[in-house]
Amino acid sequence: MIAHYGYKDAEGEFFITIDTDRCGRCEDKPCVAACPRGVFTVEEDPYGDTVVAVDDRRRRRLKYECAECKPAGDRPALPCVRACPWGAMTHSW
Repeated sequence: MIAHYGYKDAEGEFFITIDTDRCGRCEDKPCVAACPRGVFTVEEDPYGDTVVAVDDRRRRRLKYECAECKPAGDRPALPCVRACPWGAMTHSW
């Protein structure tokens, strides 16, 4: 299952997408520790797998929550994306 967390407004679309099939295979969830803002939480999905999700309180603020890791130009892969051994996470902006 593909889970989309975030929002769309006049400034753009701000989503973190997680492939929960891939995420469920990961035991350590290193992306959670890699996020300096604590955006992620670990929860059980409807299929009984333990997966990473975006914390409910932060979903409508992703543009601002993730700003620290998203400089304006020429940026490397984000810490959470880099930490994911299964390639299960992407950002839309």
